[in-house]
Amino acid sequence: MMRKITDSRFLGLLAAHEAPCISLYQPTHRQHPDNAQDTIRFRNLLGQLETSLDQQYDANQVREMMKPFEQLSSDHSFWNHRTDGLAIFRSPGTFEVVELQRPVQELLVVADSFHTKPLIRILQSADRYQVLCLSRHDAQLYEGNRDVLAEVELTEMTANLSDVLKDERSSTAQTVGSYGKRSGEGGTAVHHAHGPRTDANDAEVTKFFREVDKGILEHYSRPSGLPLILVALADSQAEFRRISDNPFLLDEGIMAGPESLDIHELRERAWKTIQPTYLERLASMTEKFGAARSRERGSGDLSDVAKAAVSDQVATLMVEADRVIPGVIDRNTGAIRASDPAASHVDDMLDDLAELVMDKGGEVIIVPKENMPTDSGLAAIYRF
Repeated sequence: MMRKITDSRFLGLLAAHEAPCISLYQPTHRQHPDNAQDTIRFRNLLGQLETSLDQQYDANQVREMMKPFEQLSSDHSFWNHRTDGLAIFRSPGTFEVVELQRPVQELLVVADSFHTKPLIRILQSADRYQVLCLSRHDAQLYEGNRDVLAEVELTEMTANLSDVLKDERSSTAQTVGSYGKRSGEGGTAVHHAHGPRTDANDAEVTKFFREVDKGILEHYSRPSGLPLILVALADSQAEFRRISDNPFLLDEGIMAGPESLDIHELRERAWKTIQPTYLERLASMTEKFGAARSRERGSGDLSDVAKAAVSDQVATLMVEADRVIPGVIDRNTGAIRASDPAASHVDDMLDDLAELVMDKGGEVIIVPKENMPTDSGLAAIYRF
């Protein structure tokens, strides 16, 4: 079953599952000809998976575990409609396909639990942001990070002027427009249905902006807690900021007509805008970690932090992105058991540690190597 990752689905993956737990990650491509290689890479991963399972399970078990993977490999419709990444989780009784909106490294893990660290990086809010593209007639919302930006469907609020105005404008006449150069997922134009576009006076536009501000705050900013970047021309920037009550709206916006930016230009300018806030947060975390470690309320030692995590002592855990420490952490005692790095598809103790911390209600932040305050791949701040 195809799904986008959410907090609730992530927690479902953290729950206990019967072994073997197979986690497969693969970068994919939205467009031809790049996506032609996706099925080839997938079949290569399946060959590695079958070899790994053959070493531990009998032929009937292997055949049963492989069956849904093989069915997926021949699903041409599936492979013709890809995003930026793919994650598949398989255990006896479970086969879940997760669509990812950012690229991931190719990875195959067969273990006693699912490997979820790449999903943590996607779900965490450290580098995520939202972008509100606003004109005098309509609004679009995007959500993204440093790698990807995708449109958010505004189903809970008013997104165009014609829905706000209660006058002689016909609400039944519908047109479909494709504005400017911007493309959405898959490289296709972003389309919006709306009423007739006519000039609106300042009072009508202000009313529309108030409705947009209210809807974005209530249904998108407050639930996500993400910073909001405004993209609009100078007059719309000034008017929207004058009436806005959204505390997540950043002071610095992008002064441009939304229709003048394609999706790639929009992401680049949005990340340039949000990056100082992101780096400031990482610097603050590093400072807090240093202070905590000096008081023996923090550590970068895997063995110590694992025991602290089991005892529900870890408030915040920073984990180095793309770092793998082969082995397993005992979820009852916190004891660590290293594995041979040369062994195929072994579990990752940093992944186990992150899952332990999140399961206990702690915060996990995936951090680029250059911003990590330790060389061990982790840094923990304790609750007490």
